[in-house]
Amino acid sequence: MNKKTNARRETKPLDTTELDWVPIVPGLSFKPITYFPDNSGWQLLLRLEPGTVVPPHRHTGEVHAFNVQGSRYLINTKEVIGPGTYVYEPPGNCDTWRQHGDEACVVHIEVNGSIEYIDEKGNVTRVSDARESQTMYLEWCEKHGQPARVATYL
Repeated sequence: MNKKTNARRETKPLDTTELDWVPIVPGLSFKPITYFPDNSGWQLLLRLEPGTVVPPHRHTGEVHAFNVQGSRYLINTKEVIGPGTYVYEPPGNCDTWRQHGDEACVVHIEVNGSIEYIDEKGNVTRVSDARESQTMYLEWCEKHGQPARVATYL
């Protein structure tokens, strides 16, 4: 028997209510949940304040998104996604969306691969991945004297 496959795995609860929202840009902030050990992806809570737009982007891997609070408007499909709704985005999916209504929108997102932000001609202007997200989080923690708390580190 392979000892690694039979190694005891421990449950690692993370109380996200104890985490601060880390600002990305005005109106957009996140709480990291986990970073996959091989840098292949991450999970986070993403919060959009009223009027905030997530710019056009493409996913290199699949994305799973679950609306926890508030609503968002998927600009490409003209759909309003409310609390309790799950959205699957396949690899290569290009989309843009915005917060919808008067209440902040909170989405639990699992990102596999990276996110490529694109301009109106489809050119990649910026790439975001697990390592960048973790670096942003750790720098924010250090600056604000907060302990880094996520379920897994890279």
